[in-house]
Amino acid sequence: MSIQYLKDAVANNDFEKLIRYLRLHLGDGNEAAGRKEIEKAWVEALKLLLDVPPTDRAFILETLERKDAATLAHLFFYLHFYFVKRSGEWIHDGTL
Repeated sequence: MSIQYLKDAVANNDFEKLIRYLRLHLGDGNEAAGRKEIEKAWVEALKLLLDVPPTDRAFILETLERKDAATLAHLFFYLHFYFVKRSGEWIHDGTL
């Protein structure tokens, strides 16, 4: 899938194409594996929050307020890979 394909999907609000791209990309060509990769990251993040640990919320809010959307998108993907790696079922090299 090309960048233009993805840009066209955005322009047409075809989110299914974007989601499919993510599943295929994160699953190394396998949508089911990609879905599992996405779910692993969410589960790992949720497990850390179950005990309501103290967190640096000021840092989070300040980062969201001060950083541009593109930087936050990169942060989102780095965090995704961080949590997948933390799950112990790492299938990617972690580069973007």
